[in-house]
Amino acid sequence: MAVSSDQETQAAPRSWARRLAPLAVLAVILVLFFVLRLDRYVSFAVLREHREALSRFVQDQGVLAVLLFVAIYVVAVAASLPGGAVLSVAGGFLFGTIAGTLYVVVAATLGATGLFLAAGSAFGDGLRRRMGTLGARMAGELADNAFSYLLVLRLVPLFPFWLVNLVPAVAGVRLRTFVLATFIGIIPGSFVFVSIGSGLGAVFDRGETPDLSIIFSREVLVPLIGLALLALVPVIYRRWRARRHP
Repeated sequence: MAVSSDQETQAAPRSWARRLAPLAVLAVILVLFFVLRLDRYVSFAVLREHREALSRFVQDQGVLAVLLFVAIYVVAVAASLPGGAVLSVAGGFLFGTIAGTLYVVVAATLGATGLFLAAGSAFGDGLRRRMGTLGARMAGELADNAFSYLLVLRLVPLFPFWLVNLVPAVAGVRLRTFVLATFIGIIPGSFVFVSIGSGLGAVFDRGETPDLSIIFSREVLVPLIGLALLALVPVIYRRWRARRHP
């Protein structure tokens, strides 16, 4: 049965609405976060004030506490809400270094994947068609070496986390590559922040606030840069082979 032009005209807006819906939901969450002033609750001051109640809740509820933490973290990352570092530190404070790192890495990967899928559905194909020759070449370069480049961007905090979730979606990076590179790449940084949280009780007892700039210290940043350089080895090797065997 042939589809009339009127039916196609009516179907097009519905198709766009479905594609934009996930990203629109995330945008609404972001707006409500600031309108309702929920940002004031994502702070070390609030964590210090409610530390005993939160610790009891984790001890008494167990699995429920983990699920709630992961859910909050997933939404925060997917909607690009501020305070990811505070949440990571809170994960270490509430669950310890090993378990906290696992929960943070899983939650951050899920949230990043949610934004990646939403952005890809809404804008991916359309933006790639409008990129022009240079944009298409850059997108192709990113897609061809996606795992290495994403690993570098996850290991070294050169760009905002949300931006690294959006650009691969526009470039057409495969979902499996995005998820794997994100999961592996955020482990070291997450471990650092969660480790800070595991000693947060002693920091609070001294009346101090944790120093999150430690991620940019030489002791942390140099090893991360070293890992990032290792991640680029496959890209460098492929380019070397292409020049040797054109």
